[in-house]
Amino acid sequence: MAVYRSRNALAGPLTPARIDTIDLPLSPPLRRGYRTEDVDAILHRLTYELTERTRQLRIATAENRRIKTALRNWQSERIDPTPTAVSGAGRGRPA
Repeated sequence: MAVYRSRNALAGPLTPARIDTIDLPLSPPLRRGYRTEDVDAILHRLTYELTERTRQLRIATAENRRIKTALRNWQSERIDPTPTAVSGAGRGRPA
């Protein structure tokens, strides 16, 4: 996984538990709400994390598909398409 670099970013990967514990500082007393640059930094980080995880999921899905196809091809190459001639006695029929 690529490393996210930002001066406002939290260290390490973001998990739902970590997102729940994010404590954004409030804006100065004359303004209401959170500081815009802190909210923007978190949103930017979340966008990056989601994009990276989506990319990794696409890679894993493609690799899974490639492995399944290779396994199917390998198995079909091992199956003899022509049945071997077996005598009637070998299949439970009287000789």
